[in-house]
Amino acid sequence: MKFAQAVISTRIISILLSAIVAVAGLVTYQKMGRLAYPDFTIKTALIVTPYPGASPMEVEEEVTDKIEQAVQSLGQLDHVSSISKDGMSIVYAEIKAEFESAAIPQIWDELRRKITDMSPYLPPGAGPAMVKDDFGDVYGVYFAISGEGASPRELKAYAKYLKKELLLVDDVAKIDIWGDQPEVIYVEFSRARLSQLGISPKMIFATLASQNTVIPAGKVKHGPDYIRFSTTGNLSGEKAIADLYIGSSGGKLFRLGDIAHVYRGYKSPAVNMMLFNGKPAVGLGVSTEKGGNVVRMGAAIMERLNGLESMKPKGMSLDVINFQAARVTESLDEFMINLAEAVGIVIILLLFFMGLRAGLLIGAVLLLTILGTFIGMYMAGITLQLISLGSLVLALGLLVDNAIVVTDVYLIRLAKGDQKTDAARFSIQNTMWPLFGATLVAVTAFIPVGLNPSAAGEFCRSLFFVLAVSLGLSWVFALTITPVLCMAFLELPAEPVKDPYDKPFYNGFRRFLHRCIIKRWITMGVLIILLAAALLGFKAVPKSFFPESTRNQFLVDYWRAQGTHIDDLEADIRKIGAYVRSLDGVTQTTAFVGEGSLRFVLTYDYKTPDTSYGQLLVQVEDYRSVAALLPKIRTYITTEFPDAEFKAQRFKEGPPVPYAVEARFRGPDIDVLRRLADQAKEILHTVPLATNIRDDWRQSVKVLNPVFTETQGRRTGITRADVSAAFQWNFSGTTVGLYRENDEMIRIVSRPPEAERASVDQFQRMQVYSSVLRKYIPLEQVVEKLSLTEEAPLIRRRNRMPTITVQCDPTWGQAADLEAIVRPLLEDIALPPGVSLEWGGESEESAKSQAAIKSLFPVCLLGMFFLVVCLFNGVREAVVIFLCIPFAFVGVTLGLLAFGLPFGFMAILGFLGLTGMLVKNAVVLLDQVNVDIAAGKARYQALLDATISRLRPVCMAAGTTILGMAPLLLHPLFSAMAATIMGGLLAATGLTLVVVPVLYSLFFRIKGAEMHLSANSGSA
Repeated sequence: MKFAQAVISTRIISILLSAIVAVAGLVTYQKMGRLAYPDFTIKTALIVTPYPGASPMEVEEEVTDKIEQAVQSLGQLDHVSSISKDGMSIVYAEIKAEFESAAIPQIWDELRRKITDMSPYLPPGAGPAMVKDDFGDVYGVYFAISGEGASPRELKAYAKYLKKELLLVDDVAKIDIWGDQPEVIYVEFSRARLSQLGISPKMIFATLASQNTVIPAGKVKHGPDYIRFSTTGNLSGEKAIADLYIGSSGGKLFRLGDIAHVYRGYKSPAVNMMLFNGKPAVGLGVSTEKGGNVVRMGAAIMERLNGLESMKPKGMSLDVINFQAARVTESLDEFMINLAEAVGIVIILLLFFMGLRAGLLIGAVLLLTILGTFIGMYMAGITLQLISLGSLVLALGLLVDNAIVVTDVYLIRLAKGDQKTDAARFSIQNTMWPLFGATLVAVTAFIPVGLNPSAAGEFCRSLFFVLAVSLGLSWVFALTITPVLCMAFLELPAEPVKDPYDKPFYNGFRRFLHRCIIKRWITMGVLIILLAAALLGFKAVPKSFFPESTRNQFLVDYWRAQGTHIDDLEADIRKIGAYVRSLDGVTQTTAFVGEGSLRFVLTYDYKTPDTSYGQLLVQVEDYRSVAALLPKIRTYITTEFPDAEFKAQRFKEGPPVPYAVEARFRGPDIDVLRRLADQAKEILHTVPLATNIRDDWRQSVKVLNPVFTETQGRRTGITRADVSAAFQWNFSGTTVGLYRENDEMIRIVSRPPEAERASVDQFQRMQVYSSVLRKYIPLEQVVEKLSLTEEAPLIRRRNRMPTITVQCDPTWGQAADLEAIVRPLLEDIALPPGVSLEWGGESEESAKSQAAIKSLFPVCLLGMFFLVVCLFNGVREAVVIFLCIPFAFVGVTLGLLAFGLPFGFMAILGFLGLTGMLVKNAVVLLDQVNVDIAAGKARYQALLDATISRLRPVCMAAGTTILGMAPLLLHPLFSAMAATIMGGLLAATGLTLVVVPVLYSLFFRIKGAEMHLSANSGSA
């Protein structure tokens, strides 16, 4: 009473505060950060440890195992996985989902300490172990720098210049360069030539190593000053290196340039390389500060680049690989149109059902609620992105329902003859607590989303906050500004109406409801049959995790045989890229050769360095053309490169999943695991629905093993290390020093001329220097032969157990359909003792994301049940309401089947919202029943009248929500959620208006004798 009177007596304040909220909301909307997708933390760190010269087995046993032990002592660890390959250990530390993003930096610090403590136990020559915790950073602005005739050095120099300039732009977090080719100064000399001159290669190496080093020269007191000595004479380039003098065993001095070819080049073979439209390029990736406005940053970057245009070298091009600002603007503009369409549809329906003034009034309150929500989002640091905006569309029905209920009660009271003030007071008093409880119940339904710790849960977490804020504000505005606006704009009727519900539509529904209650057991029997049919039909609904993206780019992953030289891989990628660019609709291609790219979109799946791996990022004019392009590309690669593995794929919404279906075989014997994987792949090849079939250990690679003769080695003073160094120098080159050039450290590499290192046949002419004999001797004296063997190129482990993963994708349909076929086939494989089979892929990620929801949803249902019990001070009302929830599956199944959409994570969110809507409507209805009974009506009369009084508000709320959701049916991410709510709400409307009264009559034992009222009787 006091609250209602306060609202009415201070209505000027309510109007003023509402105006402030509206203006502040508009201003806040302009200032809010904008992203395509919400931030979610990739809780994975990489520990990369080099171990030059070691085989994959040696890396696994001597390095990877030690690092994994250190990582496993981390209490926050979910699981550890690793890749051991020749000369390199890569360990992935995956943190448990329950740890929030804010705690992750501290966890990485702890991980670093553990790796540091472990480092002394690494074998000689291994390390340092580097922890890379920026694995999940996203470079939303990504450029390709190329130029006709530009050298790699010039490309890198321009990239460094742009990096320096763009780091000053607001909202820029960091900038990285990808694909630059490191410069090297090569010193090439012939073994035979040095032998003739009596020059030791170690003398050359020592001379080069001692140059250009920074050594303190001390300080001296000179008067009152304390002056530092700084020696001059640093090398000024490759010419200065060539001018160095080397002594021979005969005491003569030789100029290095006279006995060796000294020149500047690039690391060969390259580690990775970028090709933009077939031209050599360097990538420049820019990431946004956390919570930054990527649109504002993008505009500032382009403005700065325009200002630097005059500094661009002639012939140099700066092309866009990914410009998130443009994509965000386009995506958000499109979604804001969807939101505007939804709001417009809601207002039009309100105008039709409630009249011009009431419709505009409720529409104004809806817009005010949305603007107020923007303020709450800004204060909480939530950006404008697909999930936060989508939650507003999801909440439209709930947001408008509160205002509809208050306005409808106000109009009914006016029709019954109340004055405006009395009608406003009654509408506040009569609806305040029922709407509060119903709103609180609706918010509670989404708690599993807010508390879901998985990547998918973090991806959608803003949905819970936005819903909670918007629903809370809708309740506040429904009870404050709505009655005030009703008093200001809604006119008194010409004359009071005895019964506002004495109309053909209401009377027809009253007769129908009367019959349903009279035949309540038949009614419930029909409903149970419908529910059973829906549950059976739900089996036909496809299941998925997240849908495919509408991004106008797609990827082609390409693998040649493991151990392929990167130059041969580059040739293949060039050929594939040329073909792809010849296809209609393709605008550009960017190739990443030898390694995955910088993470330019959150859902990108990065691949570690591998000279047999390349990736093509293809951009098209219209994303709808991708479906036609993918089969052409698959056919071309299959025909032209039959021995290669590849995967042409769209981007996915949501957290990345490399392959749709994955079977992991785990056991101690890698040979056994390989055999099982081969058997599994053979089975998959018989399944027509399976494609992209492979395993993650790849093929065995060839290894040349010099057979060292120990006896002859001791006689000549040659060791295994000398032999290894000789092979390294002869075929790959040996780093013998560093040359400092400004901020660059350029390696000085010694090797033979190309003619002496071009072929393994040179082995027979190789010589090795004996420090004991102080002369070269033929390598054949200490190496009996070269034996050719094979070894596993990669050893992957999961939780310290060797694990090989067999992977595939569906040719068509959903991952769940394929897994349902292949799972029993692979589980029939006889596993040796100690070997286990686990399932990964979409099913694993989907299970992780749903696990929290499944565990929390019963608790939330219990909480909702408790709230309803508190609202009614009774259990039976709560039982009636919650028995209705399962029947919503009738509409959910029909909606998904009608639109041909899968049931996935977003559909689950839609069902949570549907639950809240259903409970909310039922709470208000049963509260009205109790109010009418308390006013003296007979129970059956009160039940009929309360249901009739809720007919218009429930139908309007359902209609506005269903039609308001319609624009989202065209959005891939939200389509399943929209279909779930639209179909479910259509059924839920009937549930609220029919099932709730029928169940109420059963649980409250309304006897047949009480049903003496005719179906046409009006409400008193």
